[in-house]
Amino acid sequence: MSASVKKAAVIGGGVIGGGWVARLMTAGFDVSVFDPHPQAEKYINDVISRNEAAMLRLWPGQTTGQRGKITYAETIGEAVDGAMLVQESVPERLELKQTIHQEIGEAISDQAVIGSSTSGLLPSDIQKQMPHADRMMVAHPYNPVYLLPVVEIVGGEKTSQNAIDTAMQIYSDMGMKPVHITKEIDAFVGDRLLEAMWRESLWLVKEGVATAGTIDDIVRHGLGMRFAQMGQFMTYRLGGGEGGFRHFLEQFEPSLKWPWTKLMDVPEWTDNLVNSIVSQSDEHTGGLSVSELETIRDNNLVDFLKVLRRNDWGAGKTLKNPADMISQQPDQMDASAVPLITWQGVVHEDWADYNNHMTEFRYLEVFSMATDKLLFGCGAGPVYVKQGFSFYTVETHIRHLDEIAIGEPIYVETRLINHDTKKLHLYHDMYGGKEKRHLASGEHMLLHVDMNAGRVAPMPDHLTQAFAHIANAQSELPLPDAAGAAIGMKRK
Repeated sequence: MSASVKKAAVIGGGVIGGGWVARLMTAGFDVSVFDPHPQAEKYINDVISRNEAAMLRLWPGQTTGQRGKITYAETIGEAVDGAMLVQESVPERLELKQTIHQEIGEAISDQAVIGSSTSGLLPSDIQKQMPHADRMMVAHPYNPVYLLPVVEIVGGEKTSQNAIDTAMQIYSDMGMKPVHITKEIDAFVGDRLLEAMWRESLWLVKEGVATAGTIDDIVRHGLGMRFAQMGQFMTYRLGGGEGGFRHFLEQFEPSLKWPWTKLMDVPEWTDNLVNSIVSQSDEHTGGLSVSELETIRDNNLVDFLKVLRRNDWGAGKTLKNPADMISQQPDQMDASAVPLITWQGVVHEDWADYNNHMTEFRYLEVFSMATDKLLFGCGAGPVYVKQGFSFYTVETHIRHLDEIAIGEPIYVETRLINHDTKKLHLYHDMYGGKEKRHLASGEHMLLHVDMNAGRVAPMPDHLTQAFAHIANAQSELPLPDAAGAAIGMKRK
């Protein structure tokens, strides 16, 4: 394996494991998955699709080039071979995790770090019998992993500081916010906070003070809005006004002694309580399915993150464009393929216009992604751009030939009409629907630019050779009828 290729292993492909796969692939990792469940591959593909939809909303008009690849291993040893990060996400049973980590420890290299997604088990208990225990720690994320950046890092008795430092850097590089919990404690920090709120919420429902819907409304219309941007301590700091945090603490210190909450008591878990919570939650969600709620959740999280990114605050500070996280160039694309398909996907729901069809500017976005895929495959991707060179589009002509509805498949075939040492003349055809209807064409002129010098510059040999190879493969194709066409109306 090339040293430039980042590889990770995910052991367990459920809700959290699938989220890790999507997060890692977006960051440019090749991911090897081990999960013997017969439906694991289907579920992970569903999560990857949700992540792709979220990335299109989060980074509109931009592309990630070629993301990491996914493979499925027959054994744990096969999965972790060559991995720099192993993420375990199997069910919360200590004996199972101990067995899994023993197998992981027997197969990993000395350089790999191992993170467990456990929500509350202590790392010292998990690593008791495993080889390479010094490389193992808790790396506890939050769902959905591909959007929420925080991950709690908790070392065990045998975990080395070097492994923690390495893991913190890896998670940070993939656009996450790793936080080091320096003392091993049951349930760590986030889940302990959630547990306190969960217990009090159960008491409020049980005693008829509030319904599940009322509690959710208070959180999402009040507490959650504040905490998403400032957390608890910073929010309370503002409550002290000009007097600051000390004034707030002095003002509310007496209330800490009042018996407002029942955090140390657990309400009796009766059928009546369970039925009340289930019926109230069903009513509050208005019949929406889990899949529909996941889509709503992801769309809202994306927009929250975009606002925080624009304000350079909170979780917005951790966001990284996926294209910037991909450190390796992909294999050269099959330039001899005819037709040369440079983009495939579906029409996403947020691409709709008022007719519920794909809106006009999304055609340009898809053609832009097809162009980037071609450039990336020829060796002009993010790594090349970081060297100070890129291609700038200077002219575009799009023809809108047919409509396409939300959810329908689309793909792009690309022609290299002409090229020289400084210019590319591309022609894209977009097709879609079951009938593969011709939806649009896009004609584009691009210039190769030395960004440091701020001027057009000749391409290096590896690019001119790659484009010549494509042109040679397409040399027998007729010129598209609309190539070079101009917009115009006959004057009367």
